[in-house]
Amino acid sequence: MGYPVSADENGVNLKPEKMEKEKLYHCIFKNKAMLLFKDSQDVMNCYEIEEPDLVEQIKKCGNDDDLEKLFEDYLKGNT
Repeated sequence: MGYPVSADENGVNLKPEKMEKEKLYHCIFKNKAMLLFKDSQDVMNCYEIEEPDLVEQIKKCGNDDDLEKLFEDYLKGNT
């Protein structure tokens, strides 16, 4: 199964049928980080991050577990 979120010059591409509920996904589009997840009621949630330093840190995340750790640290003020 491929990653359900991607971006190209036309925008962000989603395959919600491949998304697990309550799991955070991400992609980079036009120097912005797009964070997406499908909640327990199958509602799609999307957040856009424009802050350059945080976007660069997100780009370095190798997988979604690293991404979640980054946000945990960020919220604690450790980044």
